[in-house]
Amino acid sequence: MLRFLTAGESHGQALVVIVEGLPAGLEITVEEIQAEMARRRLGYGRGPRQKFEVDELTLIGGVRHGRTLGSPVAIEIKNTEWFRSDKWHDEMSPAPGATKAPLTQVRPGHADLAGMQKYGFTDARDVLERASARETAARVAAGALAKKLLSYLGIEVISHVIQMGDARVAVDAVRPTPDDLAAVDASDVRCFDASGTDAMVAAIKAAAKQGDSLGGVVEVLGFGVPVGLGSHVHWDRKLDALIAQALMSIQAVKGVEIGDGFEVAGRLGSQAHDPIRWDADNETYARLSTLAGGLEGGMTNGELVVARAAMKPLATLNRPTLETVDTETKESGVSFKERTDVTAVPAMGVVAETMVALVLAQEAQRKFGGDSVGEFVRNAEAFRVGL
Repeated sequence: MLRFLTAGESHGQALVVIVEGLPAGLEITVEEIQAEMARRRLGYGRGPRQKFEVDELTLIGGVRHGRTLGSPVAIEIKNTEWFRSDKWHDEMSPAPGATKAPLTQVRPGHADLAGMQKYGFTDARDVLERASARETAARVAAGALAKKLLSYLGIEVISHVIQMGDARVAVDAVRPTPDDLAAVDASDVRCFDASGTDAMVAAIKAAAKQGDSLGGVVEVLGFGVPVGLGSHVHWDRKLDALIAQALMSIQAVKGVEIGDGFEVAGRLGSQAHDPIRWDADNETYARLSTLAGGLEGGMTNGELVVARAAMKPLATLNRPTLETVDTETKESGVSFKERTDVTAVPAMGVVAETMVALVLAQEAQRKFGGDSVGEFVRNAEAFRVGL
């Protein structure tokens, strides 16, 4: 079964990801993975670090002549800033020693204080370097592999921003399709709605002027997902639960809904479910709306998969004003400034795509199996024919 593990710190030498469970014969190149990772740096409101945090990838193992071997795939993502600055050589050195400048002013809303208390650290950098969203670069690399595997089944996963601060697209705004992904990525905020884009950019400019930050909501869409991924049998096999866990694991995400989850909670039952019809032309069942987000009873129902993730405003501000305490002196003050963005919601959308793709690929592997891509595809086609 597909699984992955990441390692590395934000200002360390590199991030590493190992992806296990991919079938043999998956065609993949460094350039394809880099193209996916470049999308993670998109979006108005990102800080200057995006200009020099170039993702230099090396495929360490599991791929030969552009094809996976069925063994674990290992990817290294070098930190170009570490190689450019002696500061981080000393600060993040794995050799025995101690930092000359421990961080003891913890940031509200970040992992700093809880992590220091949990592990007994006296320096917040022991926590924040791993808690940093820089780790998601490794996830996106893994997600590029998952997306490629899903493409063999005709499954595509995309995302778009539907809210930034209090600026939101209209309820009846048109959703993008996979053919619209280039247009979404071309938007300053990865929003498919032009009026929504303008309102979101204005909100970012206003927050930036105050030295503040903004959160928002992204919508992830899964096209071509077959019926039957996931299971109703056990709590930990329900696909909506797996997607929710995956999205909630993204740094700063504080809320997840499947379909119109929160909206339908306030409706009558007669208005909260997707009507079903028999589509005689295609000889299949069809639902007339996406209120359930393509998932019923913990399983995909063959319709569009819809999931949304809400990201809180970033905890690190360009103009620190949040009250905090120094863990060494116990004196009150304001949180320190670490290089930051006004918002990272557009980038989070790309990471959210990654996590949903990884979950769908994992469940597709569980459902269809196969040691090679050919066997995987044949099993999936046989299942569809038998429906």
